[in-house]
Amino acid sequence: MEDDKILDLFFERQENALKETELKYGRKLFRLAMNVLNNKPDAEECVNDTLLKAWEAIPPNRPDAFGAFLAKIVRNLSINKWKAKGAVRRGGGEADLLLSELEDCLPSTKDTPEEVYESRFVTKAIDGCLNSMDQTARVVFVLRYFHGESILGICERFNMSESKVKSLLFRARKKLKAHLEKEGVTL
Repeated sequence: MEDDKILDLFFERQENALKETELKYGRKLFRLAMNVLNNKPDAEECVNDTLLKAWEAIPPNRPDAFGAFLAKIVRNLSINKWKAKGAVRRGGGEADLLLSELEDCLPSTKDTPEEVYESRFVTKAIDGCLNSMDQTARVVFVLRYFHGESILGICERFNMSESKVKSLLFRARKKLKAHLEKEGVTL
């Protein structure tokens, strides 16, 4: 079913919207959650919570990119669950590695009102940097740092060597850091 039709079901408050959403996006959302959590029950819970959040948000919102809207929700829920569980009990998820790779080129946040306001500026700056990258670098960066894809998974997906993927990611992080500094973002 097309996204517009699924969204129409949400606006009509038909529970079938959840079933159609799960049929179309369930596996992708589960994979994204698993990349962060590496725990099947927790990933399934995040997918279910994503469907609930979508039900609560639609209407009044009508996302332009429904798949990206859902991916953002499941990613945030997964990261929050990962943080809540603590590093010792996590059991091999990639989230700690991903965050450590990005810590040199992203500002820290404290979730104060000022930080939340500034995060919008940072988000626009990151988008600007991503838009300036060539398509391969941008896709690899998003797969790694938004979707939590492993380096080996990216290698297999694009038939690249591990050193090529690591090199692309290193250059992308370096470019992001320089771009943010140029935009006046304090790291």
